[in-house]
Parts: sequence; C-alpha cells; structure tokens
Amino acid sequence: MTPIVHRITLSFYYTVVLIALVVLTYTGFSYYRLPVEGIGRVDHSMYKLLNPAGFIGHGLGIFGSLFIVVGLFSYMARKRFKIFSRAGLLKHWLEFHIFMCTLGTVFVLFHTSFKFEGIIAIGFWSLAIVWISGVVGRFIYLQIPHSIEGRELSLQEVKDLREELDIILKNKYSIHISEMNTVGRFRLRSAIKEKNISRKESFKVRRLILKERSLNFRITRLQNMQNLFRYWHVIHLPFALIMLIIMVIHIAIVLFFGYKWIF
Repeated sequence: MTPIVHRITLSFYYTVVLIALVVLTYTGFSYYRLPVEGIGRVDHSMYKLLNPAGFIGHGLGIFGSLFIVVGLFSYMARKRFKIFSRAGLLKHWLEFHIFMCTLGTVFVLFHTSFKFEGIIAIGFWSLAIVWISGVVGRFIYLQIPHSIEGRELSLQEVKDLREELDIILKNKYSIHISEMNTVGRFRLRSAIKEKNISRKESFKVRRLILKERSLNFRITRLQNMQNLFRYWHVIHLPFALIMLIIMVIHIAIVLFFGYKWIF
C-alpha cells in the first residue's frame, strides 16, 4: 500500500464512522432523547423501527456485532498465524481492526437505544472499556518503534537506526547531530541553511534531524512504554473476552425467543 493509498484508506475509515454517527443521530434524535422508561418511546412513530427488536435497531445489533467480530478475529489471525504473515503490513491490519470495532461499537450503541440494564449492561460497558482501552493502546503502540512489517524493535535496534541517521547526516551533509540538537525546532530551517545546503536537500535534512530527535525521545522511554503496553493487555484482553461471551449469550437468547430480523 503506497503512502497516498494509505492516507485515502484512513480518510475513508474516519469518514464512514463520522457519517454513521451523524446519520443515526439525525434519524433517531427525537426518539433517543425521550426517557428510556415510560410510554413516550412506545408511542413514538419511530418505535417499531428503532427499538432493539425493530427493523433498524435489530439490524444495527446484527451488523455491529458482525463488524466487531470481523475486526477482532481478522487482526488476531494476521498477528498469530504465519500463513497470513504476508497478507499486508500488521499496522494496516491494526487500523482496519480499530475501524471495524469502532464502527461496530457505534452500531451496537444505537442498537441498545441507550438503555442499559441486566447482562446487556455488563456486555455494553465491557465493550466501552475495550474500545477506550483500544484507543489508549493505539497511542502506546505508536510510541514503540516497529519495523515496516510491524515487529516491535528492541532497544539496540532503535539505537542502530539512530546511528544510521547520524552517519548519513555526517557523511552526506557534514552535519554533526550534537550541534543541531541544541537548535530549537523553529530555528532548524535557518540553521540548515547556514550549512550551505540547497533548498531541495534542506527538506530531507530537516526530516532526518527530526526523525533522529524522535528516536532519541523514544529511546529514553522505550522500556516504560513496553512495560505499559504489557500492562495494557492485562486490561484489554479480559474485557474483550467478557464482551464476546456476553455477545454470544445475548445472540443465543435472542434466537431462542424467535427474534430473527428479516430471516
């Protein structure tokens, strides 16, 4: 996947989730704003469509659950099984996983019609914790350097990358990184210009210097981020398992009572 295609794909993910939120909120706002208890919602013209057993409400539950399951297990398969090791970069699968689970969470939220009680409440709040912890985990993941294939780099490998950048800057542009590290980010352009580097090359040099600084920053806290990421799994995985178990129980109960949507 080229950088341009990657940006287009991410834009598509964001756009789809945003459109889903806007359309569902706009369509059912007058219904969802009513108290969950009482006859207000029952008497509403959209009740037969938007309640959890309604045509739209039930469909949102089905597709939301499907999106979450696809997003979860596709990423797990790419990560765990060697047979899928060449099926795209792991970071792209992680982005797909986040997109599908986010869209699924939005659908499930509207499926509940914002009424949380009993075992459904446990399942939904588990889902909410999984989603929130997923956002946090994504942030932590980005702080840990990875190879292009998505493999987590060791401290020595990160130091080797920094050394390669230092050598390029010294041999090709006669720049000693120790001098540039004392220069502020906003004065970096003028400092590079003083080295008689062409305007065309100055952009590459600036990018190399900023990348070297980023690696320095990551090296100083790499161990902490790696430990934090391990602790993160302790929270994320159990709640994901609870959510899946309750989802299966919920689906089994729904089928047992004969709610089959359009089938």
